[in-house]
Amino acid sequence: MPSFRVKVKWGRELYPDIDVNTDEEPILFKAQLFALTGVQPERQKIMCKGGILKDDEWNLQLKDGAVVLLLGSKEKVPEVPQTPVKFIEDMTEAETATAMRLPAGLTNLGNTCYMNATVQCLRAVPELRTALDSFRHDGSDTTSSAFTISSAMKIVFTQMEKGTTITPIVLLQALHRASPQFAQTGENGTYRQQDANECWSEILKMLQQKLVPVSQDSASSVAVKKSHSSFIEQFFGGTYEVKMTSDEAPDEPATVTTENFLQLSCFISMEVKYMQSGLKSKMKEQLVKNSEALGRDAHYTRNYLVSRLPAYLTVQFVRFQYKGKEGINAKVLKDIKFPIDFDAFELCTPELQNKLCPMRSKFKDVEDKKMDVEAQINKTAKSTENEDENDENKYEKFWFEDDLGSNNSGFYTLKAVLTHKGRSSSSGHYVAWVRSSGDVWFKFDDDDVTSVTTDEILRLSGGGDWHCAYVLLYGPKRLEKC
Repeated sequence: MPSFRVKVKWGRELYPDIDVNTDEEPILFKAQLFALTGVQPERQKIMCKGGILKDDEWNLQLKDGAVVLLLGSKEKVPEVPQTPVKFIEDMTEAETATAMRLPAGLTNLGNTCYMNATVQCLRAVPELRTALDSFRHDGSDTTSSAFTISSAMKIVFTQMEKGTTITPIVLLQALHRASPQFAQTGENGTYRQQDANECWSEILKMLQQKLVPVSQDSASSVAVKKSHSSFIEQFFGGTYEVKMTSDEAPDEPATVTTENFLQLSCFISMEVKYMQSGLKSKMKEQLVKNSEALGRDAHYTRNYLVSRLPAYLTVQFVRFQYKGKEGINAKVLKDIKFPIDFDAFELCTPELQNKLCPMRSKFKDVEDKKMDVEAQINKTAKSTENEDENDENKYEKFWFEDDLGSNNSGFYTLKAVLTHKGRSSSSGHYVAWVRSSGDVWFKFDDDDVTSVTTDEILRLSGGGDWHCAYVLLYGPKRLEKC
């Protein structure tokens, strides 16, 4: 079908020469009008000759020079608040501080909570914010999926710095072009719900192609020896050492290989009650394969151990299992406890464990000095009030000198939780819970942002129809310099 130009009349405004490409979905035309008028796509009614344009079908007979009528207002009609309005002068100091510094929420563009929650969790990584801020056109194809996703993420992060609600239409368009499955619509023309972890993986895969690795500080006397192909591999990527042995063929040498990962999987079974055991359950597997030494099939054991820990460790709870009869990814609601502070030491190879010991000893020395309980409480309160993990001068380095972006202690602290409420990955609702400082967290329910506590985060472990933790993002636990 051809491309042409139309005139769009919105109230008293007339926008001439608006490009229309009927080879693309109508929602992209609505996105153009959103950029011009500020009327969000879900509130637009586009009329021509008595018909109303659908989101997924060009049901109007448009031609070059046609006049199109746009109906819709920029803002929603105010709703009666469910809870009484509380004025600032009636708030406590803590409530006032929270109310005045709420971070930006993201508008739901129609079952796009999976994308909004993913963006909010990834934004919890300060190094990623810096990397996107530094992202520039590198002379490559500007129409590539990796470039458009990276550019869109940069735009969204920049807009979110203003602390107001953002409509991430540009990012949604880029995601649809990169992965058409996210653009699927239902019978009523609205977008279908998608899997948030798939969105998380897709965005990281695109960023991995464009964000360059970070160099060690020029003032450092030690140069970075380990090379990385991208920022994502550097700060989010870990490495497994995979060892294959067979008790039936003891003389056969073990086979050792390496595998890279961007997230660990916590498998859920009847026996698993804690995240740590869910992670370890699949790090030792039994399989049958041909043995050259024996000349027949034999039983082998495959062991996975982590040989490189990234600064930011992503843990996915494998909560969805495909059911053929129903044709859905049904959800496992079981309660799986996860820690606020996580120690990955047991998951590592002996060689990596030895490398982690010096920094772990420093952590232990600090803890041993906290013998006076009152002093510890006062120091903690002061630290929580003025906590600023971006001030690198206050903290020991969390990475190995020859591997910027790694974790040199094995200690992590929870930065963000992406939860799902519902019974299948293709339905329900996704929400992000992101740590601000100390015991203060923010719940990002699309454009509704509220303050919550650590106790509420721990209740996200599952066991019912309430929000269940699906993806966890751990960052390096920081050690203050003495």
